[in-house]
Amino acid sequence: MDGLYHPALTAYLEGLVERPHPLLLEMEQRAAETNFPIVGPVVGQLFYWLTRLTGARRVFELGSGYGYSTAWFALAVRDNGGGVVHHTVWNADLSRQAQAYLARMGLGDLMTYHVGEAVETLQRVGGEYDLIFCDIDKAGYPASLPVVKRHLRVGGLMLYDNTLWSGRVWDAQDTSEATEAIRTLTQQMTHDPELKTVLFPMRDGVLAAIKLCP
Repeated sequence: MDGLYHPALTAYLEGLVERPHPLLLEMEQRAAETNFPIVGPVVGQLFYWLTRLTGARRVFELGSGYGYSTAWFALAVRDNGGGVVHHTVWNADLSRQAQAYLARMGLGDLMTYHVGEAVETLQRVGGEYDLIFCDIDKAGYPASLPVVKRHLRVGGLMLYDNTLWSGRVWDAQDTSEATEAIRTLTQQMTHDPELKTVLFPMRDGVLAAIKLCP
């Protein structure tokens, strides 16, 4: 991801972000100190904005870390009038950390937590959602798409992170499994007549699509 954007642009964009809760800064500092991958404040703000714009009140996250992106979604759902946000992660300790952060932010009553493989968890829990965010192992992106579509309401929004993949997606020499999977997903979503898709070139790329029909 380094080198995709001029550092001055990144600093400028981050300087424009108005965080709706001060604890987000603490979570960002932790990520910087430990090199933990989070979506960062610019994409977090985008997620908040998209959640508010769509009026989403039922959100499911596939791959949630210690809850940074979850917090942006939950803050928006709260401001939309309330609802439920599902946090899903393999690691039980990360789940506990997310629960602590989100409780400190006063968002615990909106949250449902799951520990396990994210796509399998979505299938098991079932239901229909206004917004589904996917940030799982990249090799699993193409296989996740039918499941995400099935559980997204018509007019709902799906989001996939890291779809620029530090520029590797346009490097013809890179044929690694993860890179090829992201390319495949991007083509699947772009050419799916049931979706209206756009790639936001922010941070490491966010691929977004509205579901047009059942």
